[in-house]
Amino acid sequence: MATEYHRDEFVISTDKSKLDIGLIHHWLSTISYWAQGRPLQVVQQSIEHSLCFGVYVGDTQVGFARVITDYATFGWLCDVFILEAYRGRGLSKWLVQTVVSHPDLQGIRRLLLATHDAHELYRRYGGFNSLQLPDRCMERVSKA
Repeated sequence: MATEYHRDEFVISTDKSKLDIGLIHHWLSTISYWAQGRPLQVVQQSIEHSLCFGVYVGDTQVGFARVITDYATFGWLCDVFILEAYRGRGLSKWLVQTVVSHPDLQGIRRLLLATHDAHELYRRYGGFNSLQLPDRCMERVSKA
């Protein structure tokens, strides 16, 4: 069931049918530093298999975040953005707070993310900290 949150003229919704896939794909594949060149099909599939949060003013999408999760023990917050024209209005703070307080994520033991430049945002508004035991974390990166 989709959830909506309202603040002034803005809405955050988990209703995937409202998402502007073209906008999300464009932003991720051409503007983000982490998803350059990501194919449309990959964006669509990632959305299909994630808990998604769209940020809107009216019917226009202005932001996005998604959580890859099993809804029981683990989640990965990723693909977070607010369009440049809407920055400076507290939307990223509100989006992070909304994500971490979402009812379906409350029982999760570990919620992770990776960021190049927004550590303080996630620390202050999401309760994130640096990894306690980073030497236990590993990754496997493929070219796909």
